[in-house]
Amino acid sequence: METSLDAPSELEKLTLALLHSRGEVERLREREAIFSSLLGGVNAVLWAFDWQAQRVIYVSPAYERLFGRSAALLLADYNEWRNCIYPDDLDYAAQSFAEVLEKGAIEAREYRIIRADGQLRWISDKCFISQRGGENQPTIVVGIAEDITEKKQLEGELHRLATTDVLTKSSNRRHFFECAEREFAHSVQFGSPLAFILLDIDDFKQINDTHGHQMGDQVLQRIAQCGANALRRGDLFGRIGGEEFAALLPGCPPDLARQIAERLQREVQRLGFTCGRKSFGVTVSQGLASLRDDGSLDSLYARADAAMYKAKRSGKNQIVLAD
Repeated sequence: METSLDAPSELEKLTLALLHSRGEVERLREREAIFSSLLGGVNAVLWAFDWQAQRVIYVSPAYERLFGRSAALLLADYNEWRNCIYPDDLDYAAQSFAEVLEKGAIEAREYRIIRADGQLRWISDKCFISQRGGENQPTIVVGIAEDITEKKQLEGELHRLATTDVLTKSSNRRHFFECAEREFAHSVQFGSPLAFILLDIDDFKQINDTHGHQMGDQVLQRIAQCGANALRRGDLFGRIGGEEFAALLPGCPPDLARQIAERLQREVQRLGFTCGRKSFGVTVSQGLASLRDDGSLDSLYARADAAMYKAKRSGKNQIVLAD
């Protein structure tokens, strides 16, 4: 049988097949290189998790940059992820992750991690099921983790500005009464004691007129420090007017409230100020009201206010108990 000169030989067919295979391999390598390059430029961690095996099966290059830890260690042991989570957030992070099996996707997961260099960072970690487990098929969960530390810091700063008196760093009027309303409702519901202190700096206008508003600002700041020193953890203290401050003492019986007010009075009396060659001190008048049959926070506040003005009329620099 004669062989056509135009027909490729078996050797030529094999050679063409090998060249084609090499070309496919090269194209696959190029695609993989492009894919890896793209992932390397993404400032978020892409990951995949085999639920049955409890094993991370993929993590993108950004993991080492954001978490500051070895990707190889994570792929070798899932506990590497658990070990990097801030202890107070571990239960929440683990529980919310487990909910993906029921819900199919978890959109809002935020927790803190501790990088290998000791930095504390906030992470937003969203995940969903990409493959439901079946016969000989594992359940695969995939997700994306982003560093949201700057966002959290901005939120914290905005909250501070919205709730804090700029000059004294104590609670502003709005925030103080919002918190006080919650504490009042809790005390009424559970029958627990509650005390309200209203204090006003004596002769504050004279301090401003004699020594200037800058010195007046220093007085306000030092009074706020006295409040922070004298009150207990969990008590509320805020500036609710020009030279007027208030304190709310949850779970505080009348006798203890009186002791706290007296401690605050002594703290203020110890203050000393110098303006040029002149030195002076300040005093405050306080009205103290304990919760009785008050139907509202406004009623409790009004009783403390009346007691404070009685202290003013009775010679200042004293504590008057509300009727």
